[in-house]
Amino acid sequence: MKDIKAVRGSDLVRAMVAEGEHEHQDFKFAISDARKIARSISAFANNGGGRLLIGVKDNGVIAGVRNEEDAYVVELAASRYCRPEQSVQFRAYKVDGTAIVIVADIAASTARPVLAGEPDGSWRAYYRVADENIAAHPLMLRAWRMAGVPTNIDSDTARVLAYIEACGKPVDTRDIALGLHISQASAESAVASLAATGLAAFIYRDGSFRIVPA
Repeated sequence: MKDIKAVRGSDLVRAMVAEGEHEHQDFKFAISDARKIARSISAFANNGGGRLLIGVKDNGVIAGVRNEEDAYVVELAASRYCRPEQSVQFRAYKVDGTAIVIVADIAASTARPVLAGEPDGSWRAYYRVADENIAAHPLMLRAWRMAGVPTNIDSDTARVLAYIEACGKPVDTRDIALGLHISQASAESAVASLAATGLAAFIYRDGSFRIVPA
């Protein structure tokens, strides 16, 4: 990685920190585990992109980067532990003339799902929810892989959409299967098609993903 030249940016960094950690921003005081960072990259890439503020503590204190290798570990995570490989752009800012904060920008992926390598050798997709990286639901992966492929919304799928809209609250595929007296597999297939075409969406509530009209 080329050296990142730091420029003055106290006000900019403070403004970003004031936003807190959220769907598109995470604070990292220090970085040592490339696999853990790969999860953050996966989560951001699968949900519209985001940024890591390296050198900022969880409580928002701007401490500055302590190890010049932090950016290298992020690059390693993006290239070795993300599938497909992701590109990360770096910016560096001086705060109050002493502390250096590195901003690692992760773009939204155009080829979801982006998977992160796990310690056991498996690969898992993550999704950013508020300030957490959550393992994506299998139906989300199925819908992402269907995106861009012509999908026919047949009468059975339309019936599932009507049910989701009529419920007036988030539902899961078990609710759909029971409510419409269809198989779990049929409910899952319909939800994947609806999500792939943008007619339904997943939201995270009470520890699980549920389905709502888009």
